[in-house]
Amino acid sequence: MSDSVVEVRDLSRRFGTTTALDGLSLQVQSGLVYGLVGANGAGKTTLIKHLLGLLRAKQGVVRVFGLDPVKHPVDVLQRIGYLSEERDLPEWMRIDELMRYTRAYHPHWDQAYGLELLELFGLDPAKKVKELSKGMRAQAGLIAAVAHRPELLLLDEPSTGLDAVVRRDILNAIVRTVAEDGRTAIFSSHLLDEVEQMSDHVFMVDDGKLVLEGSLDDIKQQHHLVTLRFAVARNELRPIEGILSAERQGNTWKVVCHGAAEHVHEAVKTCGGEVTHSRGASLQEIFVARVGRDRLTTLQE
Repeated sequence: MSDSVVEVRDLSRRFGTTTALDGLSLQVQSGLVYGLVGANGAGKTTLIKHLLGLLRAKQGVVRVFGLDPVKHPVDVLQRIGYLSEERDLPEWMRIDELMRYTRAYHPHWDQAYGLELLELFGLDPAKKVKELSKGMRAQAGLIAAVAHRPELLLLDEPSTGLDAVVRRDILNAIVRTVAEDGRTAIFSSHLLDEVEQMSDHVFMVDDGKLVLEGSLDDIKQQHHLVTLRFAVARNELRPIEGILSAERQGNTWKVVCHGAAEHVHEAVKTCGGEVTHSRGASLQEIFVARVGRDRLTTLQE
């Protein structure tokens, strides 16, 4: 195995007749934020559970810091911070008790940083978890996840159901933790604007398979949103190499393409159309083009 923070090779996982992961392989290096994107049921949470050692790899190999997280749970988990969508914190604890409880498992706990985040979020240490709002629970869970300065931060839908202010505070704290210390984060979310805002590198998963991977900058440079217009409305678009999805609106088509946009421009001219607008595609547009269930219907009418 390599010196990667995370290495997954040919990982497959089935639950009954459902395939959650299908031969998935990826590597995570230190010092970057990795966005993990995919529709619900794509396999994101199943992958994270393997990294945490909550699921044993039955087919394939999982290593975190070069170790099997199932065989070496203490060595691995002491170096990981984790925040789940459920924010499953002990209801009966006060916030300060939660911090002391978590601190006992992490020898590198940064008490000053934890207190700083409590003040930043405006959390009362004496308040019980059961009395916290959804946003406060997320903030408390994040403090418990990052105050020991983890080498790897795993975030599974950390912003779900939170208002814009809480989401901003949480994302800023995550960015600070990673940027200041040169640490690593894997950020799983269906909120692709947040992934685009935070991530250096993106893994796109669909039906348990890795369908796209690369630096965010490279991925965006390789994908374009092009608007086409024809003098006469047409019900179908001639297949053009590089077009991933197409949507018709009267005489106009909006297409997302991969590769050189100039190739699409020339191909459109040869079939009597013109390009009226072209720009880089957003991560949301790229995601829908690559894994959206209706992405090819208009091309095949």
